Amino acid sequence: MKKIIFLSLLLVACTLTAISQEVTGHWNGLLSVQGLKLRLVFHVVKTDNTYSATMDSPDQGAKDIPMTAVRFDGKTLVVEHSAAKIVFTGALTDDGKLTGEFVQAGMRFPMELTREALAKPEALRRPQEPKPPYPYAEENIKFKNEKAGITLAGTLTKPNGKGPFTAVVLVTGSGPQNRDEELLGHKPFKVLADYLTRNGVAVLRFDDRGCFESGGDFKSATSFDFATDAQAALDYLRTRSDINPAKIGIIGHSEGGIIAPIVATNTNKVAFIVLMAGPGISGREILLRQQELIGHANGVDPEQVKITKEVNTKVFDMVDKITNPDTLKVKIRDYLIDVSGKTPGMNIPAGQSLTEVVDVQIAQILNPWMLNFLRYDPAPTLTKVKCPVLAIIGSKDLQVPAEVNLKAIEQALVKGKNKHFVVKELPAMNHLFQDCQTGSPNEYAVIEQTISPSVLDLIATWIKKI
Repeated sequence: MKKIIFLSLLLVACTLTAISQEVTGHWNGLLSVQGLKLRLVFHVVKTDNTYSATMDSPDQGAKDIPMTAVRFDGKTLVVEHSAAKIVFTGALTDDGKLTGEFVQAGMRFPMELTREALAKPEALRRPQEPKPPYPYAEENIKFKNEKAGITLAGTLTKPNGKGPFTAVVLVTGSGPQNRDEELLGHKPFKVLADYLTRNGVAVLRFDDRGCFESGGDFKSATSFDFATDAQAALDYLRTRSDINPAKIGIIGHSEGGIIAPIVATNTNKVAFIVLMAGPGISGREILLRQQELIGHANGVDPEQVKITKEVNTKVFDMVDKITNPDTLKVKIRDYLIDVSGKTPGMNIPAGQSLTEVVDVQIAQILNPWMLNFLRYDPAPTLTKVKCPVLAIIGSKDLQVPAEVNLKAIEQALVKGKNKHFVVKELPAMNHLFQDCQTGSPNEYAVIEQTISPSVLDLIATWIKKI
């Protein structure tokens, strides 16, 4: 369920070589994905015998994102962000470039990094993105999550007038996200906030903890930690005289659709929740179905899709059964090395050994967020939700497939005797609620539409009836 966007690297101690100094500093690259071109900038630093790095994605407004790990052996640089499932591997060339491959969620893109700054790519058309002046008030705010001891930053938009107004908190999907949930040139939450505010609903959207202007540590957080951030946003709105404390809800997209029910069951102060492509089945089942559907849509060899599913099923079984992290690490490593040796056509990036590739995969699996996501089943929580619920998923969503997830959500709400819910599959829409052809994440960037107008109207109309 990870966003198809680019934020990641490795923090591993390295032995210096005679030329290791050459990799420190600023590296610029251009990532081309289905017609979209994004500049990435890696800042590599050496402290004693250890490398670290941050990354900028200027065209997405992202800056100084701390990478998970960095390794340089004197010739090859490996940079990783485990939560976003991203790895860049580049070999240092004689002419001072890093030539290699950018990988995210199994998708591979050739990429070259140079010391030279790159010109800004031509902007893609995003006709729905709102431009000032706005016919409503906009306020940049900060609020505290006292439980976590952090301060979060966001934007509150509210209709003109005194109020008090119905309000919603927007909760992003997985991966490090800014308040606009920006990806591939789209700003879904900015578009959603604009539409709702024009229709009389105040909206608070905020940067994920540890990202952009918000404090805290993103890489160690799970969905339950993010739920306390959403709760803090809700509590902040309740302190404002211009917001109706009895009519504050939560809209969660993707992972946000897991978080919203958690908050709604922890407090009776949530007036309603909207689940936009929110899962109704366990994380392990989500990922297995997602990998299979996206693989087929992208033309991956069916036999390779089958092998990947079998391997992941075995690994996820271990995650379910083994709670000791050291034991789990050993078992997964032994299995992956064994199965890799028996699998023809293994693609090992230049400059890396099989063990190193496996260790990168293990780090992604043993990330706190991933372990929690794989093990968590949202259905029991949904049975405890008593407030009104709107659950929507696009019929061509390949990340959170509609049929199985909507069925599970409805069954859970019925089991919990929730009398006020709407569960709806939306024809020909993808995970971002764009009108689409195939639903493949490869389409996200090339579709000019950010969110279908019919979805915006559906959500606003439903909220106004609560």
